[in-house]
Amino acid sequence: MSRTTTVRKYGRAVNKSRAEELFAELPRSPVKRNDIPPKLRNLETPEIDSIGDIADRFLTITLEDEPPSPESAQEALQPPQRAPGETPEDTTGHTAGETAGDDLRTLTWDDVCQFGDRVEKIAEASYAEVYRITNERGTSIIKAIRLQSPIKPQTKTQQKFGLVDEEPHSEADLEGELKISEWLADIPGFVVYKERYVIKGKAPKALLETHQAFHRRMKRKDPDRLQFYPSPSRYLDETRFLVVELGDAGTALEDFELRLVDQLWDIFLHTAIALARAEDLVRFEHRDLHEGNLCIRQAKPPSPKTDDNLCQFGYSGLEITILDYGLSRAENPDSDGSDPAPVVYDLEKDLSIFTNTHAPQCKVYREMRSFLLEGDRVRLPPTAHHMPYDEGFDGTISWARHYPYTNVLWLAYIYQFLITHFQGDRKELSRFRRSTKELLAHLDPDAPRHVLSFPSACDVVRYAAEAGWITEQQLMDEPSRLDDWDVEGCSVAYNESIIIEAKTADTDDSHLRRSPRRMAAVS
Repeated sequence: MSRTTTVRKYGRAVNKSRAEELFAELPRSPVKRNDIPPKLRNLETPEIDSIGDIADRFLTITLEDEPPSPESAQEALQPPQRAPGETPEDTTGHTAGETAGDDLRTLTWDDVCQFGDRVEKIAEASYAEVYRITNERGTSIIKAIRLQSPIKPQTKTQQKFGLVDEEPHSEADLEGELKISEWLADIPGFVVYKERYVIKGKAPKALLETHQAFHRRMKRKDPDRLQFYPSPSRYLDETRFLVVELGDAGTALEDFELRLVDQLWDIFLHTAIALARAEDLVRFEHRDLHEGNLCIRQAKPPSPKTDDNLCQFGYSGLEITILDYGLSRAENPDSDGSDPAPVVYDLEKDLSIFTNTHAPQCKVYREMRSFLLEGDRVRLPPTAHHMPYDEGFDGTISWARHYPYTNVLWLAYIYQFLITHFQGDRKELSRFRRSTKELLAHLDPDAPRHVLSFPSACDVVRYAAEAGWITEQQLMDEPSRLDDWDVEGCSVAYNESIIIEAKTADTDDSHLRRSPRRMAAVS
């Protein structure tokens, strides 16, 4: 890779730092070109010498005067062929692994939500309800996915209010997300996977109360919102859930108070860096990175900026965690480079995600699919998303292909959310917006046609490094994900389950799966 002493940054000459070089030297996954559409091959980012190079590649995302001819489309994927009446299946990577109960421990809700534990429902993700559990061993997030099993029918009151039940799922629906979680586990900014198990039986009072409190809170935000997940009061002895336990990620961005400009810088840049690393290592796209899937944690006290250097990163003391890979796409980083099948959720299976208008993030779903259809940063209306496996700019739509531009669309969404929900000093916000005006211009999918776009999160980070917002040392630092931490005097590994007591070799009944309190009672 050629080196120069200066670069041209949109008309201003600046000394070139080593930040770009250092980021480029991070571990890289093998470059695979045979699965990339011809019109997007020059969007890959293995080497960049200057911001001018980035600008040259931005041009590839502008709308063409003539649509591509069918002859020019290569590797057009055909929609899955199904027999009449057959249910569509995900054929692009979400394959079934082990079945619930075969090798997984089975617990009751009383084992998980014990007396004295704090149980709080915090979100509803793809397929799952999300709870935060806190006890003397620490804090964990659990995602509960209802498996095919019986529940009580709706009451007349529930029917009257038109409540809609989320359908039960199979382990295959979550298998892809679990694989992606494993591949991303060592990248700062992604959730820590702890364990998974099956929960069977009726729900305790604490679970019902937090479910009702969550629903009331959501109704205040959105009065037209329906309850999609069945009330725990309807669980039966045979009702079964597949539960994934994760490390505590903090507070969802939608509930986090944004009062300091340093918080805006760190949340945005942390998110961009995490996505860029994941793009590079596993060709990752999140495809659902709204304010509910980005969590914020105060990892250390803030250290306000006191000098005039260009660096803007690392002053707030915040850390981010990206959650919920149910709609994501990634490739196995340990493959031999022989074009492995990606793990991906086929969004064509349910086009309602592109036609819904109930939440602000719905526009980003349409922007993603519009890009696959038109090859440009346009937002087609909901009525344009009615035919699954439609013909796009490069043949039949396939979410298995790697389009890192989708990460840019979500970064643009996060940027707008941050400035819209900022509650601090308005003068500070104005300075932040002036400093990032050029950045936003290249993020914004609604920018004028002559404005060029970032092709990927990697390019966003390179831009930030060239601007001096991130130092070379910050790009090289890799904080440990497995350091022990202390909770009220009890040393707990960050990736250790707080729900289930770890097995010990010197215990006769170590094969039993018991909760900490039950183990104490036995002893």
